[in-house]
Parts: sequence; structure tokens; C-alpha cells
Amino acid sequence: MARRPVAVVTAVALIVEAAGIALLNWILGLVVDRQRMSLGGLAPDAMSIGTWVAGGLFGLYLLLCGLVLLRAAVRDRAPGRLARILLITCAVVHGLVGAFSVGLVGWTAFALLMVVLGLIVWSLLVYDESPVAAESATAPGATGAQGGDAPHPA
Repeated sequence: MARRPVAVVTAVALIVEAAGIALLNWILGLVVDRQRMSLGGLAPDAMSIGTWVAGGLFGLYLLLCGLVLLRAAVRDRAPGRLARILLITCAVVHGLVGAFSVGLVGWTAFALLMVVLGLIVWSLLVYDESPVAAESATAPGATGAQGGDAPHPA
């Protein structure tokens, strides 16, 4: 199975997305700061700093998800429990952001987010298979759930 290429492509997509999100929020923060924009009486400095902090944190989150997948690809092993939870939350976030992006940005952004969502889910599913279980199921003389001489408990 092509586990490594899927994980590498997903990791690269997440790392590029992290850089894009951080850059976009940096630019938006600069625009708010230079135009001295305010929303609902909030200070323009607070809005620009909030944009930079939120963009930086979201970028770091996506970068961490990409590095987890890159590590899984290098080791060719499934991510651990916490790493899987992180990747599942990343998939959920991509689904939610994709749903919001349709109305705010358009169908192209939605399609790109859904491609990344699909890659994340594909990476999780590809690494879900354990090699020991796959080998024992295909080994000659292996008994399945229905076969064998073992008595069935009542």
C-alpha cells in the first residue's frame, strides 16, 4: 500500500497551508493596523494583534499536524493515540472551515479544503491497518471466525 506517499503529500499540503494561513493573517493584521479599523468600539491595535496571534496559533497548529504526518511517513508507522486525536481534530477543523469558506470565499477554497480533508482522512485510514493482522489473515492455514477446530463458547 502507498502509505508513505499519502502521508508525505498530506504533510506538505498542511505545511504549505500553515504558511499561507499565517501569511494571510499577517497581511490582514497589517491592513487593520494601517487603516486604523475598528469594529464595535474595539481598539485597532487589539484587532491587529489578535489577528496576528490567531493566525500564528492556527499556523502552528497546522504545522504541528503536518510534522506529525511527516514523522509517520519517515517511520512508516501509525501515529500514536495523541497524534491521531490531533489529526482527527485537524480533519474536523478542515470540514468546518470548508463549510464556512463556501459563503465567504467561494467554491474554489471549499474544494481545496476538502482535498486536504480527504488527504488527512486517507492518511488516518491507511495507517489504521496493522501489518500483523493483515499477515495473519492471509497466512496459509489461518483460521477465520467461522473455520477451525476450536469449540465455540456457548
